[in-house]
Amino acid sequence: MSSNKDTVSSLMPAGPKLRGNYQISGNSAVLETPSVLATRHATDLMIDIAGKEPQIEKGKNNEFYIPLAEEEFLKTVPALSEKGFILTSLFCVQDLEGKPGFTLFYIFRMNSSTDVFAFMRHVRKETTSIATVFPSACWYEREIRDGFGIEFTDAFDKRRLFLHEAYPEGFHPLLKSFKNRKIQTVESPEEAYPFKQLEGDGVYQIPVGPVHAGIIEPGHFRFSVIGEPIFNLEIRLFYKHRGIEKLAEGKSPSACIPIAEAISGDETVSNAVAFCTAVEKIAGIEIPERANYLRAILLELERIYSHMGDLSGMITDIGFPRMTTPFLILRENIFRQNEFLTGSRFMRGTIDIGGVKKEISGESLSKLDLYLKIFVPQFESAITAVYTSSSLIDRFSTTGVLKKKLIAPLNLTGPIARAAGATYDVRLDHPYCIYKDMPPERAIKMAGDVLSRFEVKAAEVLNSASLIKKLIASILEGAIISETTEFSISNIPDGYALSMVEAARGQNLHWVYVRSGLIDRYKVRTASFCNWQAIEHAVLGNIVPDFPLINKSFNLSYAGTDL
Repeated sequence: MSSNKDTVSSLMPAGPKLRGNYQISGNSAVLETPSVLATRHATDLMIDIAGKEPQIEKGKNNEFYIPLAEEEFLKTVPALSEKGFILTSLFCVQDLEGKPGFTLFYIFRMNSSTDVFAFMRHVRKETTSIATVFPSACWYEREIRDGFGIEFTDAFDKRRLFLHEAYPEGFHPLLKSFKNRKIQTVESPEEAYPFKQLEGDGVYQIPVGPVHAGIIEPGHFRFSVIGEPIFNLEIRLFYKHRGIEKLAEGKSPSACIPIAEAISGDETVSNAVAFCTAVEKIAGIEIPERANYLRAILLELERIYSHMGDLSGMITDIGFPRMTTPFLILRENIFRQNEFLTGSRFMRGTIDIGGVKKEISGESLSKLDLYLKIFVPQFESAITAVYTSSSLIDRFSTTGVLKKKLIAPLNLTGPIARAAGATYDVRLDHPYCIYKDMPPERAIKMAGDVLSRFEVKAAEVLNSASLIKKLIASILEGAIISETTEFSISNIPDGYALSMVEAARGQNLHWVYVRSGLIDRYKVRTASFCNWQAIEHAVLGNIVPDFPLINKSFNLSYAGTDL
């Protein structure tokens, strides 16, 4: 690791002229005047900084793009931090719209607002880091450095991220000049990965992984402990980089649906819906109402089986197998419902651009409705049994506390954030599918410990079951795919769009750029990419034997992070 103070000096302070009429904080504060649009706020912000009306372009999916000159950008970053903007993604695009070079997209959302802003910065092979202002930018910048070879000269962490030591120097697989092929790896790297070194009386390290017992994917966890309590945890992932984004390059939008489904096996529907939504926005395709209902039903089924796995896993990890059994049985029954409805336990091959590929008959939906009438009381009984065990509750309570103050700086989302007092849910705050008309209930806890995560996920299972029943009761007959899909895809214009979904783990973000009818750039950032970094904080002060429980309560995706 290296450090450099140049970043602080290169990022100019926001200055006292920032208008304070619309107070936005990092917590639950809201706009002083609720009717004031976020775009107005962003416009005023940019006028204060640059002294002129900014060029704001509304995107295909109601996101806003703001290109900035370098000086404006360096002034803007501290102002965004001061005003409580949350960095939700950062990615690079080469030769955007035929313009040579690299464009960095800094995606921000305003706290307590539904609007999303993409600040665009054109750079060459070297540029400056914003990680001292937005710490969550660190992983993104390292990812861009690996993928495109862009150096963030004053970054405080210049280590590789997804390119491990076996990859050769100068290898940057997201450059346009690189073609997918077998590469010559480095057999004996000269330098090992420089993990953080903590020294002191009684401090020792426990390395775990990357190969683990069981069938989970690889990840390395380096604990620094003093006695039993964890003093520091450093996570290293990205052991199986698959080149998902590069794989999409040059393919037709339809050919990329299986790629989106493969991002993370248990987020098949979420990622397929996110990808298809972005393409549909570019192509101007309107989804039939029945297809929107069906998508929402499948999305909620995906949430149910994902949470059921987490609930049973948490109980298993502290040695209560008898209480685990009901959750496993119910989860298996949900998988069978998935297979009955779609032909796939993970509902693969169901989502399509323009709607869904497979009709789900009214009779099949009625059977699902009947099953949920059995499922709900059995699930509630299983939850009641958990709450009767004081020793189980004792293990869950106060274990692995995630502090609320970390949520905005790290852009933590999903149940782990809602278990620590956050309210954000893409389905409600940036609705898609049918969620604007059929919003789910929010489930929020405040303690941020394992027990809170268990309670939030249990509540979300019931909320999803309730929502599915409502969707089935109100779904209309009609087309399941837009009649204009084939024509629209054949004549899809050049352009890009950003879409977001609330997967079981939280906010997944997909940005798709189509050029000459083919995918020119596909960027995915799942909730796991951000949420993994929260575990390093949640374990502090806990003992190592509690790590599996804490880790399971987060249930993050290795594959969904290591694209």
